[in-house]
Amino acid sequence: MAEATTTVNLDRGNRKERVGEVISNKMTKTIVVRVERRFPHPQFKKVVTAFSKFYAHDEKSEAKVGDRVRIQESRPLSKTKRWRLVEIVERNAEPEKVAV
Repeated sequence: MAEATTTVNLDRGNRKERVGEVISNKMTKTIVVRVERRFPHPQFKKVVTAFSKFYAHDEKSEAKVGDRVRIQESRPLSKTKRWRLVEIVERNAEPEKVAV
């Protein structure tokens, strides 16, 4: 009798991951994450800091502004949303500022 081998692919392939800070959570199930990238300038050799904004899917709406989060590449979920929240690395200690 031949044994049936079921291979469950738990690994989702080689997907990019980024760690950044949540700068907005005003949309439903969506967060905006700012990711910092530091690199030496090609000509002047000075270290330059560049920022990128990524829209990520947050199913449970658990990330708040100021949290450090890990996001992972995924299939396109909307026109601009191509990332999903994996985990919250560090919670923001400060309470959110309320505009008067």
